[in-house]
Amino acid sequence: MGIEEKLPAGFLLTTVEQVAGYMRKSSVWPATFGLACCAIEMMAVGTPDYDIARFGMERFSATPRQADLMIVAGRVSQKMAPVVRQVYDQMPEPKWVISMGVCASSGGMFNNYAIVQGVDHIVPVDVYLPGCPPRPQMLLNAILTLHDQIQNSKLGVNRVAAARAAEEAALRATPTHLMAPTHDHAVPAGRSLLA
Repeated sequence: MGIEEKLPAGFLLTTVEQVAGYMRKSSVWPATFGLACCAIEMMAVGTPDYDIARFGMERFSATPRQADLMIVAGRVSQKMAPVVRQVYDQMPEPKWVISMGVCASSGGMFNNYAIVQGVDHIVPVDVYLPGCPPRPQMLLNAILTLHDQIQNSKLGVNRVAAARAAEEAALRATPTHLMAPTHDHAVPAGRSLLA
């Protein structure tokens, strides 16, 4: 005779962190930050073909004060960098960031003074989504990856300490223009580039 016979409806044992994680991952409200062509693919995720509403994310917030996920879609210029940071700072805790596309993640093909070489120099990034531009299915996969992180995240001071450590590490990262080259682009003497 077990406890199952005493409680015919059954019962569930879990932790507060697991319940909170489940509720958080099921009600993420994104704040869109479409800066370039990746934003078109991000908008496609909201259409019935991909149906982001099945994850509880059908409401793209127009104000950062009612959002907890920032999707940075596209290249971030030096002029937009303070705005990205301001929007991130206005979002309530806990908050998450998806860097969508190679331009947001590493500057992409724009290795120049005008483009930030990775949005992680401005805000801490939770999920990097490669591609130029990434397909809507790839964004859905990044969202599911983020859901796993949210489900297993800690509560209270442990979460705050982890977020601060990640942000400090991102801000200390070496910019790509200061990194050593990985290969030589020199053309051998006597050889034409068109040959």
